Amino acid sequence: MTPVTTFAGRTVAVFGLGRSGLATCRALLAGGATVVAGDDTAHSRETAAASGAAVKDLAAADWSSFAALVLAPGVPLTHPAPHWTVNMARAAGVEVIGDIELFCRQRWATAPDAPFVAITGTNGKSTTTALLTHILRSAGRDAQMGGNIGTAILELEPPAAQRVHVIEMSSFQIELTPSLAPSIGVLLNISPDHLDRHGTMQRYAALKARLVERARRTVIGQDDRWSRDVTERLRLGGGDVELVSTREAVSQGWYGLGTELFANAAGVRGAFADLAGVGALRGRHNIQNALAASACALALGLSVGEVRAALRTFPGLPHRLEEIGRLGRTLFINDSKATNADSTATALTAFAGDVFWILGGRAKEGGISDLAPLFARIARAYLIGEASEVFAATLSGKVAFERCDTLAVALARAARDAAASAAAEPVVLLSPACASYDQYPNFEVRGDHFRGLVAALPGIKLRRGEGP
Repeated sequence: MTPVTTFAGRTVAVFGLGRSGLATCRALLAGGATVVAGDDTAHSRETAAASGAAVKDLAAADWSSFAALVLAPGVPLTHPAPHWTVNMARAAGVEVIGDIELFCRQRWATAPDAPFVAITGTNGKSTTTALLTHILRSAGRDAQMGGNIGTAILELEPPAAQRVHVIEMSSFQIELTPSLAPSIGVLLNISPDHLDRHGTMQRYAALKARLVERARRTVIGQDDRWSRDVTERLRLGGGDVELVSTREAVSQGWYGLGTELFANAAGVRGAFADLAGVGALRGRHNIQNALAASACALALGLSVGEVRAALRTFPGLPHRLEEIGRLGRTLFINDSKATNADSTATALTAFAGDVFWILGGRAKEGGISDLAPLFARIARAYLIGEASEVFAATLSGKVAFERCDTLAVALARAARDAAASAAAEPVVLLSPACASYDQYPNFEVRGDHFRGLVAALPGIKLRRGEGP
């Protein structure tokens, strides 16, 4: 845990008592603050009370007594409308911040030079965060990983000179972190997402840019126009930006050609690693992830040899182009994390063709029409969930498809058709391009269900040896 001493002797309101909210309560209490906590659900309120927080009806509280409101990232700050606690805080002149802001202030107060890598992007931030952590730990470094992935940031060990915090940040978390100034800031890419929470694409892009604007060292992807615009603004302001590209060689930064990784930065020149045969890092999007993670690792003092060796042993993340196993010639891939078309595009691009594609759920704005250039890679599509009819209209006349309704039916039919295919390596790919909320509480549960269904197929050879 990282005790938060910067609010010692003061009273802080915390709203939203999920994983990060409960960690916030514990960290503030450990640092000497008084915590008044609230949540919309009785179970969360009971859990917070058990940790020592004073659970009260914040609607009836004296807001003039609060030094700050710490808001959970899932609670709206601006769009579609500010949460009522935000309105009450602003009316009382109380600042509204998040748990990562508490960490930043604690780091500044106790260990301002402690290594802190903050990573964001519409896609790839979880893989890049986990990959950098894997590289650091493989080299024997103390790497603390959390934020939007795995562990709430205040549950991690405190900042220290020989300890690296590798933190994934969503746009929601950036919005609640006004003093964000990491040692290394990484912006992978920007594409439309979460516009219901941020209003416009311009506002969403501006929030992503905030992560790198005050970083001591900046690494930015160049494969989309929004990120290139951020780079241009920083450079006009005198900033030194290391570029990451999967499309072309760059004069200052990092780039990929095929499966090879190249550098023109950090004292490294030319090819330094090759991802051929690394199943957990297949696809061009993972070239970008690997380049960004390598750039950070080398900036943190690791050798090229340490980075190269660790890249080849990365196990990957669940639900992100996760190789489940093989049945005969057929490869089964769980990409349940692909909740929008842009994410699914990276998955489809990772395979040359012969893809038996399972998709659907609760559709995002724009649907899958932008995926049309990749339709030639799809042998057949299997539609599930609410988006079935909308997606059927998009695919009609372009891709053969079946309406399957459920994931179980879709997998059975995709496995049958892949087995009958003449392809050398047919791929059954779950990459929904949709949110899961019509049939599952989250993408993890959806992916776990898919994994279980695949594991139960007779004759399946699982990659990690799980049983059904």
